Amino acid sequence: MSNPHLSCLLLSLFCTPLFADDWPQFLGPDRNSTSAESGLLRAWPEAGPEVMWKVAVGKGYGGPVVKDGKVYLLDRDDEVGETLRCFNLGDGKELWSYAYEAEGSVMFPGSRGVPTIDGDYVFTCGHNGDLHCIDITTHKPVWKANVWTDFGGKPPSDGGGRRFGGSEPGGFPIWAITQNPLVYGDFLIVASQAPEAGVVAYDKRTGDVKWKTPSLGYVGYVSPNIVKVDGKDHLVMVTPSTNPFQRSSPDENKRGKFIGFDPLTGEQLWEYDNWNCHISVAPAIDAGENRVLVVGGYELGATMVKIEKKDGKYFATEIFTTEEFGDQTKPPLLHNGHFYAQYGTNNRRDGLVCMNMDGEIMWKTKRDPGFNKGSMILADGLILATDGEKSLYLIEPDPTEFMPLASAELLGEGGDSSGIAGRIGGRTQNWAPIALSDGKLLIRDHSQMICVKVAK
Repeated sequence: MSNPHLSCLLLSLFCTPLFADDWPQFLGPDRNSTSAESGLLRAWPEAGPEVMWKVAVGKGYGGPVVKDGKVYLLDRDDEVGETLRCFNLGDGKELWSYAYEAEGSVMFPGSRGVPTIDGDYVFTCGHNGDLHCIDITTHKPVWKANVWTDFGGKPPSDGGGRRFGGSEPGGFPIWAITQNPLVYGDFLIVASQAPEAGVVAYDKRTGDVKWKTPSLGYVGYVSPNIVKVDGKDHLVMVTPSTNPFQRSSPDENKRGKFIGFDPLTGEQLWEYDNWNCHISVAPAIDAGENRVLVVGGYELGATMVKIEKKDGKYFATEIFTTEEFGDQTKPPLLHNGHFYAQYGTNNRRDGLVCMNMDGEIMWKTKRDPGFNKGSMILADGLILATDGEKSLYLIEPDPTEFMPLASAELLGEGGDSSGIAGRIGGRTQNWAPIALSDGKLLIRDHSQMICVKVAK
């Protein structure tokens, strides 16, 4: 005899869309470039994976996020401002948008930050430091602030953003504000890096400042991240060393820092003060067993520290520093005790590099093939990687050798080709973070965002 209640339940399960893991923030669900999705294709057709849709976007380096079948991207027009755009993941149809004025341009123009989705709200931090909490139902702001000018920073019109030479304290950063908001409990945490605040925690529902740290040093482009120390959450922030093009005096040579905070109070717990990278971008990552790894570009590599507690206080001890492994734009992937990163800098082309936990380099692709500031995701035991130029790769992570399974040229040119930016970045600067949800990979260049089917 049939059970009508069971039949209704089964019908509802089959009729309700079942979404795989969302990609709700920068670097994915756990902010470590790793997805729990399965069923990825192990091979692609000769023409490449299926492109499901494309949409036009402005220039930029900011990537998308995905929640409940909807894609969110902070798009930008330097002459007008920024637009939070929401698309349907299935067909790319634009569902709604919210725009605000935020004109201004810097070298490598365009969008920067990746939105963060939490419940019914999307949080964005724009090129000029404009921080918004947008209700995804009403499509209107709940609150807004500015992470830079609210804490003593000068707006773009008052300097910064266009030159390599020294600037006054509080001058707008050369490459604008690059922040990817972090939701932690009831807090929204960003690194202001302004004269009157280093890291700031806002009430995520009201925008009230709950705690802030003093200035932490030089201005960089790093977003805060969470690591585990003795099973407890530590908020880690990375600050850069002296920028040789911006130092106040010829003999100035200060090192950067990794700093651990209590994410609930902002109390500083520990500090490592010998980080040598003058333009830090990649957040710290949890390497397990109380270890923290930070990577950088500009030929300055990577440093791993171990956090230990002695006599009630935490201390950071360097395990190793190497110039043979790094990544300028993002933290490396960690898989089965090995790290994978794209080590391309202004003068170095080591390509995709594999390193073990002791800092030993296992292999480098160099320029065959080359990988330079692209994005990577680990899912289903595979790596999906853009190479920073035009191609998407499917790679099997293996510490003994580089194991490519497939590749396809999907992206176009269009970065900043003027002056020194063109000489440094080349004609193709596809450096934006990618996102994976429901078997669909979202990648972008400087004119379009593309949805690619990468799962069965």
